[in-house]
Amino acid sequence: MAKPPSVMDGKDRLPPGQYLTTQFPVLSYGPAPKFNPAKWDLRLMGMVEEPLRLTWEQLRELPRATQVTDFHCVTTWSRYDNRWEGVMVRDLMRRVKLKPDAGYVFILCDGGYTTNLTLAEFLDDDVMLAWGHDGHDLHPDHGFPLRLVVPKLYGWKSAKWVRAIEFAINDRRGFWEVRGYHNHGDPWTEERYSFQEDPED
Repeated sequence: MAKPPSVMDGKDRLPPGQYLTTQFPVLSYGPAPKFNPAKWDLRLMGMVEEPLRLTWEQLRELPRATQVTDFHCVTTWSRYDNRWEGVMVRDLMRRVKLKPDAGYVFILCDGGYTTNLTLAEFLDDDVMLAWGHDGHDLHPDHGFPLRLVVPKLYGWKSAKWVRAIEFAINDRRGFWEVRGYHNHGDPWTEERYSFQEDPED
């Protein structure tokens, strides 16, 4: 996976083909779902020794973290210095044991949205599940109550309204990936569309 330049000032933080904005545009498949904390849960399932279900209250009791990262949308805008609050994936994963054949992750969301990642990408040190943004609860249009944040990939991989995380042996494409978007989505190499993929992959 390509890494951002080490010099993080001005245009060196901006991937090719992107422009900088201070706004946070709303781009979603479908409307924001209604949130009922008494009924909401998060499930970890698939290639795990024991499936895990967390209520909203249990999720919020996990170790809290904040981090500041840039966000790059495939539609060519980028927003610097987003302050996210939530739980790091590495802390969540202490609650489950993966089976040895697990190699991919499929994210399932309210509203029918899905996306896919390799297990290594999902377990990266900067990946988190966020409920807060820039000092406030995430706006529902931006994914409240829970959004995946994958800073190294284009924003469609940072799925909104996450409800389940499925660990799998084999990869399968998510909502936008089956509709012509790149299966990986690295902004530093402009992996925007599926026609750019190596046919050998």
